[in-house]
Amino acid sequence: MIRLQNLTLQRGPQRLLEGAELTLHAGQKVGLIGANGAGKSSLFALLRGELGPDAGDCLLPANWRIAHMRQEVDNLERLAVDYVLDGDQHLRQVQRDLAAAEAGHDGTAIARLHIELDSADGYTADARARKLLAGLGFTSEQMDRRVGDFSGGWRMRLNLAQALMCPSELLLLDEPTNHLDLDAILWLEDWLKGYPGTLLLISHDRDFLDSVVDNIAHLEQQKLTLYRGGYSAFERTRAERLAQQQQAFEKQQAQRAHMEKYIARFKAQATKARQAQSRIKALERLEELAPAHVDSPFDFSFRESDKVSSPLLDLSEGRLGYGDKAVLQQVKLQLVPGARIGLLGPNGAGKSTLIKTLSGDLDPLGGRLARGENLAIGYFAQHQLDALDAKASPLLHLQRIAPGEREQTLRDFLGGFDFRGDRCDEAATNFSGGEKARLALALIAWQKPNLLLLDEPTNHLDLEMRLALTMALQDFAGAVLVVSHDRHLLKSTTDEFLLVADGRVQDFDGDLDDYARWLVDFRARQAPVASAAVNPDKTDKRAQRQAAAALRQQLAPHKKEADKLEKDLGKVHEQLAAIEERLGDSALYEAARKDELRDLLAEQARLKGREAELEEAWLVALETLEELQRQLEAAD
Repeated sequence: MIRLQNLTLQRGPQRLLEGAELTLHAGQKVGLIGANGAGKSSLFALLRGELGPDAGDCLLPANWRIAHMRQEVDNLERLAVDYVLDGDQHLRQVQRDLAAAEAGHDGTAIARLHIELDSADGYTADARARKLLAGLGFTSEQMDRRVGDFSGGWRMRLNLAQALMCPSELLLLDEPTNHLDLDAILWLEDWLKGYPGTLLLISHDRDFLDSVVDNIAHLEQQKLTLYRGGYSAFERTRAERLAQQQQAFEKQQAQRAHMEKYIARFKAQATKARQAQSRIKALERLEELAPAHVDSPFDFSFRESDKVSSPLLDLSEGRLGYGDKAVLQQVKLQLVPGARIGLLGPNGAGKSTLIKTLSGDLDPLGGRLARGENLAIGYFAQHQLDALDAKASPLLHLQRIAPGEREQTLRDFLGGFDFRGDRCDEAATNFSGGEKARLALALIAWQKPNLLLLDEPTNHLDLEMRLALTMALQDFAGAVLVVSHDRHLLKSTTDEFLLVADGRVQDFDGDLDDYARWLVDFRARQAPVASAAVNPDKTDKRAQRQAAAALRQQLAPHKKEADKLEKDLGKVHEQLAAIEERLGDSALYEAARKDELRDLLAEQARLKGREAELEEAWLVALETLEELQRQLEAAD
């Protein structure tokens, strides 16, 4: 197990932890969350042995192997697949020793090292590395390219694959989803669910945390608090603790009043119906979640456009791509005020191509693209972060697009994005990726857009800023077209999905769970083609047996999870039955027992919420099991 006892950790003048206590058991999967600068990455460095405690103890089993996702790339000349294989250092050492033994014609050593190579799964290592790379979105051709040929985001994917390749008892992942698309995130979730060791994960993706971890360690006020369950359970539990603070209720009630006023005003208007429905969904969740975010430093909205056109954009018979190469054909898309659209599709299918064309960054190769007379686009993409003036402050950036506005008005607006005091006047060259993203969003929000085109807007944003962006998008009166790997953002701000795949853009009749199943089928269709491209001779009986064995290996953790969920659900049913029996006692409703009745009703409400969560998770687990069993029957 991992034990932190009365731990104090300091970096320079800043004390990150003081008297912290934490115990993690082998096999636990834990999400580590906390404000930026609270000390999450420093805690990882402590566990890796790169830092020592200033007081107290950090205890880990001496024989544990630790794998972590590095943040730098130090060998640009290695082939991608070899770079990933380097993650298994023991395997690499055996291979080097074997090469030396063979060069020296040492038969005894060669025999011994071949046994070691087999025990280290060395004969399947290349195939396992390629499988990791394929899951993270690399094509067969890319796997044999130099690391230096890839952009920064793809190099981070290589670092992630290298960490997953390393055999370990403890896996430390710091923001592994930052440079992944939704397809790769869904694949990574499945991989981590099957990981047998202890996982400690830093992430700002709440759905990813909910899917992967079974505990949340919250770093706040120099202490570590362990919560059972995923991020949503943490949010509810923390909200219950903070709900006793009056300021939490004041903020909550103000948000409720604003939403209820909006719903009452616009629910009956067809042009505003979608926004009203989104607001109703948000209102249902607000009561239990608002107190958990009472201390959020973010509070902003997109300024309302003065004029609007309908439609805002109308694309017909669109042929979209680069140069002479068409990526998408026969695209028909009309965007009207109030539209809330999420773009889904495999990596490289053309989602960014579509957004770039609509924004004007790319000209259509064919077809007709008509823009409304009063169209005002707010376009967010990662390359725009690099286009910020590194020498200019947030205030100067905003003054350039609003030269006639009072400085205090601009400072107040930037404060909603947590640029306050001296931070308003600091040059952007010192900003982190998250701060640059917030500044880019602030500039868009100021300019009164009536169409938002958002390409991965949550990259580098922390949980609080993601929530603030979600609320601002729900409050936005214009149209939204968004590509995001953040499923909570998609579920909370969109009403319909378009699927970009196979050179087409089509309506997707389903939700994100349906899309996850569609991806499984899509990958299955692509797999035979990819395998044949690598080596047609591998489609033999041995490969089929290996595929069946791999499926059986995948089946075991899913069955274990389904059984555990069913068992937990049974326990909740028993607890609810006991509560309902007690509620049937008429004496319970006497005035003297009102506190007991209140507590019992609260416990009943909590258990019903838990029952719904477990039922949903159990059904998903059963569906996954059935799908794997069908694939296993086909492989056999």
